[in-house]
Amino acid sequence: MSPRREREGRRSDPPRRPQRPEPRPRTSDTLRAGGRYVWGINPVLEALRAKPEQIEALFVVEGQLQRGPAAEIFSRAREAGVRTVRVARERLATMAEGGVHQGVVAEVRAYEYVDLGDLLERAKDSERPPLIVLLDGVQDPHNFGAIIRSAYALGAHGVVIPKDRSVQVTGTVAKASAGAIEHIGIARVTNLARALEQLKEAGLWIAAADPEGDATLFTAQLDGPLALVVGAEGAGVRRNVLQHCDFRVRIPMVGEVASLNASVSAAILLYEVARQRAGRAP
Repeated sequence: MSPRREREGRRSDPPRRPQRPEPRPRTSDTLRAGGRYVWGINPVLEALRAKPEQIEALFVVEGQLQRGPAAEIFSRAREAGVRTVRVARERLATMAEGGVHQGVVAEVRAYEYVDLGDLLERAKDSERPPLIVLLDGVQDPHNFGAIIRSAYALGAHGVVIPKDRSVQVTGTVAKASAGAIEHIGIARVTNLARALEQLKEAGLWIAAADPEGDATLFTAQLDGPLALVVGAEGAGVRRNVLQHCDFRVRIPMVGEVASLNASVSAAILLYEVARQRAGRAP
């Protein structure tokens, strides 16, 4: 082939365009600084009801969101000026980290923890005896979310977690709490033992959930100002934290199971607190 024909052949070939990579959905580590995803109908609805100003965007799958909840979700999103984006189911699954998203995910600003003093102020404003739940070493997000849900439902004024060796607020925690995380204060402290001493100074009694406790659930007096300490499943409350507790409470059990799940133990103890308070209410 002559050089001329070779050049003409090259000229007639259409230019190749570089292939653009498919846009990748953002995951929790590529959100806007400090942001997080919340997924599931109840958690998203509670976020829209309680803190709509903190929602950056709403992502939904066409046709998968149930009609009843969808109407309220879209209505509240419009009222708050929240941008709604329709996406593929696969993208939503990535955002929800494989969790059950029910067709909706919200991008929310970073969770705002409160100070321990704020929880005491909330208790004071409620005109009820303070009830604070402290978690020692709980690292499972489902347990954490379930404890938040029980704490809110049974009248606790807040939950306290340590900054280290503890699960933090995530989308999985929000989902497990069924949206309760939007209505209850969560404080992070550097030193759990020091936080217990601060609560003592505020007039609270400190009770630790302990399978070898000196008082049972039915003999302990739990209706006054109270801080309830719950440890991780298996390890329980650490010895150096137990030393700062006023008494230890055990849950009587029939059977050969040595201990209960942390969230189950917390729910049982919180229910007994609520029962005793209701029985002594005027």
